[in-house]
Amino acid sequence: MKIRKYHPDELDRLVEIWYEGSLYAHGFIMQSYWDSQRKAMKETYLPMAETRVLHAEGGIVGFISMVDNYLAALFVHVKYQDKGYGKKLLQFVKEQRKQIQLKVYQKNEQAIRFYRKNGFQIQAEQLDEPTGEKEYVMEWNSGN
Repeated sequence: MKIRKYHPDELDRLVEIWYEGSLYAHGFIMQSYWDSQRKAMKETYLPMAETRVLHAEGGIVGFISMVDNYLAALFVHVKYQDKGYGKKLLQFVKEQRKQIQLKVYQKNEQAIRFYRKNGFQIQAEQLDEPTGEKEYVMEWNSGN
């Protein structure tokens, strides 16, 4: 198992992991929303972030993207979930930062449990304008 910087030629794989994971975890949001975000994910969001991939089981199984101290994306391919890969990616970025903030949809209870289990606390509640869904702002601090 290895965590490393992504290569630009791996963007299609990362977008697929993000897309499939988004559909799986966010059944309460219409698929057309995720379809509309694919191009921006590939051309804007992933390239502007500090993105690391987790290579295991013969290929990329997940990735994490940070923008400064903001966790913009943490996705593990659906068939590789519940094997500790998400925790490994999160631990990797925690070792490099004193504070991490993220947003998570309130209806994504599995993700909320995961982040709470990994030391994140809910700081605020807000509305995600593009989807109309409520979300939590969560934060982790190295002193906790």
